[in-house]
Amino acid sequence: MAKTIRRGVLFGGAATGIFVFGIVMAVLGTLFGLPEMRQRLKIDLAQQGTVFLLLYVGILLATLVAGPVIDWIGNKVILVASAALVAAGMGGFAYAHSFGGAAVPAVLLGLGGGGLNTSTNALVSDLYGEKRGPMLNVLGIFYGIGALCIPLLAAVIAGHFPIAPQLLICAGLAGACALLFLAMQFPEASAAQSFSWREALQVARYPGVLLLGFLLFCQSGNEASIGGWTSTYVGETGLGARTATLILAGYWAALMVGRLLAARLLKFVGKRQLVLGSGLGALVGAAILLTNRMEGMLVVGVLLIGLSYAGVFPTALAIAGDTYRKMTGTVFGLLFAIALVGGMSFPWAVGQISERLGVRYGMVVPLAGAAGICVLAWRILRGEKLEESS
Repeated sequence: MAKTIRRGVLFGGAATGIFVFGIVMAVLGTLFGLPEMRQRLKIDLAQQGTVFLLLYVGILLATLVAGPVIDWIGNKVILVASAALVAAGMGGFAYAHSFGGAAVPAVLLGLGGGGLNTSTNALVSDLYGEKRGPMLNVLGIFYGIGALCIPLLAAVIAGHFPIAPQLLICAGLAGACALLFLAMQFPEASAAQSFSWREALQVARYPGVLLLGFLLFCQSGNEASIGGWTSTYVGETGLGARTATLILAGYWAALMVGRLLAARLLKFVGKRQLVLGSGLGALVGAAILLTNRMEGMLVVGVLLIGLSYAGVFPTALAIAGDTYRKMTGTVFGLLFAIALVGGMSFPWAVGQISERLGVRYGMVVPLAGAAGICVLAWRILRGEKLEESS
């Protein structure tokens, strides 16, 4: 009983951390959908894409460091430091009034968010063993809740409260999260006694790791593009900022609901089949979003994308957790690092294309990413069947 309670407390801590990461991932896309934010920073669409790129540079750097450190000394240091960095980044954005003033806070947000993402997922994977597939999807629900809060809050208080107090509230929440982690006790590092930096550098040679990494490259790029550019894209169709923000909130809500559904579906279908089905759904949703300008169809496309994206990332991580029991933190760190290159490049590419040709052409990027997920998921599923038949 005591072990179960302690595991529940640790899962609660992980859920809190991933909730804050959800806020990090949603805040820029939400704020840039409001004309007030772009006017305040005096930036164009290409510079907006560059701010997203800087966010992901920070996430990438944190991810590369966090995985091996988790295997070496455990989760606590990473979680406390990461939450503190998020607090600093939110505070910095509250007082930014130029593109240059937004650059450093974007990197700080990325550094903190990357550490929270890697550490919370690795912790839950270690805690739940054979149940890691459903539990990683449940963890993802809290990511969706955090991400959903931001556009809903912005839609409710738009025009009533300035942006700075909203960001300072987020900073205070992240700071409280750091204090929570500081007070908690975490398990010892799984490889504390046998950890080897040499082995950590060789995890890319593990069979199948890079295939999963490239799949998550496409998925992370898609999530970043949709989360970062949907409100801007909807605004370009002529709909108001409030409507655009609510449609973005619908995406995050669908992502949250989809992860709950994915946790249940994994009782009946295999992990690899679920990832392939999710990729196909995302492809259809992206096509609907790209080929329609009516509000109703935009909502349908965004909701389908959110539901489809939901199961890909946590289920792919569960496949990795099942396969690579040793050096889990390092493997997760490598997968997140590869994924984040997609998260960095896709929204940046959307910004560059949008500045030259229009946002509608820029949204071809997540459509191509969905096609890539389908191809890679089919390859992973085919590899499993070949192993079973041999």
